[in-house]
Amino acid sequence: MHLVGHLKHVLLDLHAAWLMWILIGLSASSVFVVFERLLFFRRLKVDIAAMSRELDRLLRRGGYREAVELCRSSPAPEAAIVLAGLLHADLGPVSAEKAMNGAMALERVRLERGLTFLATLGNNAPFVGLLGTVIGVIEAFEALGKPDPTGGIAALGPQPIMTGISEALVATAVGLFVAIPAVAAYNFFNRRIQGIMARSEALSDLLLAHLSAEEIAPAAQRAVLDQPSDR
Repeated sequence: MHLVGHLKHVLLDLHAAWLMWILIGLSASSVFVVFERLLFFRRLKVDIAAMSRELDRLLRRGGYREAVELCRSSPAPEAAIVLAGLLHADLGPVSAEKAMNGAMALERVRLERGLTFLATLGNNAPFVGLLGTVIGVIEAFEALGKPDPTGGIAALGPQPIMTGISEALVATAVGLFVAIPAVAAYNFFNRRIQGIMARSEALSDLLLAHLSAEEIAPAAQRAVLDQPSDR
């Protein structure tokens, strides 16, 4: 009991106000991360369907130099991934595919910057608020159990106790207020990243289809020429 009593006094000395300030600071940080990510993804917005059509047109007529310039001029992560494949196209489809996989991993790291903070905040802010609530409830019951000058238990009415508990619950409400937008923003950005990765795979498959066709076509022509004539 001595250890429990010591810990109780430590919590009572700390109060819950410092936890509220931590939550407010974390909330401000999450707002900054959300706005930074919004501006970041807005700069990356490109008409990928039009880019795919143009890339297919260029590759069909062998315009690899023009395709490289097309990808270099685009800010989209999809373009950076295809560019890695184009720069290794002379080494064959396998090398191009590995280069695009490496570029895709690097782009994912760039796209996911800041999302770990939002996920951590969304998962842990309610627990920080709950800690503040627990401290507030301990304070309320500590006030209820204080002896009065006559040696008995202080006769407190229900109103002060209920007021203290309601104030303690504010910490949980603030924790949820901080966590819910963070979780929503994390899911939103994660969905955007999944879409970018899916479009990147589509463009990568388009490039690999052209590279594979260029390897297969000469081999097929040689096979036809090597067949014995029936005449």
